[in-house]
Amino acid sequence: MFALVDCNNFYASCERVFRPDLRGRPVVVLSNNDGCIIARSDEAKALGIKMGQPFFESEYFLREKEVAVFSSNYALYGDMSRRVMNILGRFTPRLEIYSVDEAFLDLSGFSRYDLSAYADRIRREVVKRTGIPVSVGIGATKTLAKAASRFAKKNAECRGTLVIEGPEERDFYLEKLPVGDIWGIGRRYGGKLRRHNVKSAGDFSRLPDRWVKREMTVTGLRLKRELRGEPCIQLEEVPGAKKAICTSRSFGTMQTRLRNIEEAVATFANNCAAKLRSQHSRANIVMVFIHTNPFREKDPQYARSRVLKLPVPSNSSMEIVSYALAGLRSIYREGYRYKKAGVITAGIVPEGQTQTSLFDNVKREKHSKVMDAFDSVNDRYGRETIKIGAQGSGSEWRLRQERLSPRYTTSWRDIITVKV
Repeated sequence: MFALVDCNNFYASCERVFRPDLRGRPVVVLSNNDGCIIARSDEAKALGIKMGQPFFESEYFLREKEVAVFSSNYALYGDMSRRVMNILGRFTPRLEIYSVDEAFLDLSGFSRYDLSAYADRIRREVVKRTGIPVSVGIGATKTLAKAASRFAKKNAECRGTLVIEGPEERDFYLEKLPVGDIWGIGRRYGGKLRRHNVKSAGDFSRLPDRWVKREMTVTGLRLKRELRGEPCIQLEEVPGAKKAICTSRSFGTMQTRLRNIEEAVATFANNCAAKLRSQHSRANIVMVFIHTNPFREKDPQYARSRVLKLPVPSNSSMEIVSYALAGLRSIYREGYRYKKAGVITAGIVPEGQTQTSLFDNVKREKHSKVMDAFDSVNDRYGRETIKIGAQGSGSEWRLRQERLSPRYTTSWRDIITVKV
C-alpha cells in the first residue's frame, strides 16, 4: 500500500502558521514580482478568486473583501516543507518527496495496522508539529493513493483522510473521478479520451490494453494497470540528478544598465554552480540569455542568447560566473529595456567522470577547496552570507516583493518574540 500526503493550500497555510489572526480570513499568495495569484486559502476560493488572476486586476476587490495578500516567501515555504517531510519520515522507512507539498509513503507490511487510523494519526501529527493541514490518501498503488488524496481533500465527510481498499470500493471512487483528473493523464490525453467517450477513471480502467498501449504508449498502459490495483510505478526515494539546471528571473523593474544585469546574471550563474555541487556533478555548457518585455509592444524588442563551452566540466562558481558574464557582454546591446535574464548549465556529468584536458590551466584543486568553504559558510549562516563579488548588492534588479512576510524560521532577525 502507498500513502500520498498532500499539504492543503500549502503557501497560504505557511503564511497562517505564524499569524493566527488570519484564521478564517481569506489569504492569497502572489507570484514573483507580485504578478499573479498562485495560492489561495479555502476562504479565498469561496470568494471566487481564480488561480493565475493578475493582481493588478483584482487589487480593489481583494482590499474590499479584506483578503490578506502576501508576496511569495520561498525561504519560509522551503523550510516548512522540510519540517513536514521530516515528520512524515517517522511514519515509514521509505519516503518519496514528490514536490514541495506532497510525499508518497511506502506502507508495505503495514497490513496489521488500521490504515484509516494510521492516516488520521499522520494528519494530526503534522498539524500538531507544524501547523500545516494535510490530506492523506491511501491505496494499493501510487495512482490510487493520489486519487484517494484528492477525494480526502475535496470532500468534507472524509475529514482529511481516505483509504481505498478492495475492488468494490476502488471501482466506486474511480467512477466518480473525471478522466482528466487522473494523475499523469494530462490535458492532451484527457481531451483525447473524452473524445472517445471515456469520461471517468472507471471508464479508462475498463479499456482494452491493446487500445491503451497503441493510443497512449506504455505510459498510459501503466496508469491503467495502476488504477486496477497493480503497482507499476515504483517509489523514487532518491531524486535523479538533473540533466540541465536553469536559474532565471524577471527583474523587479526594467533594466537598461549593463552593470545591473551583470549582477543578476552573476547571481543566477552562482546559483546554478551551487546546485551542481549539491548533486555532485559538473557542467561543460553555459548558456546565458536576456530579453525585453514582449507584451510592451511600443518598446523596441530584443532577445539574444549565447552558448559557451567550457574546456573542462566545472562546478566552480568563480569559473561559471566568469563564462556567464563573458556571454552576457557579447549579447548585451544598449538602448533596450530588459525584462528578464537567465543562465542554463548543461552537459552535466558526475564529478567522478570528468574528462580533463592537457591544456587546462585552471587550478581546480584550489577552486574545489574554496567552493567547499564557500558552501560550508552559506549552509551554516544562511544563503549569500558570502558570495562572488560580481553579484553586487542586487538592489536595482531584485524581484518586487512588497508584501513579503518575515522569514520566521530561517532568519534570526525575523524570529518571533513571545511576550508573556
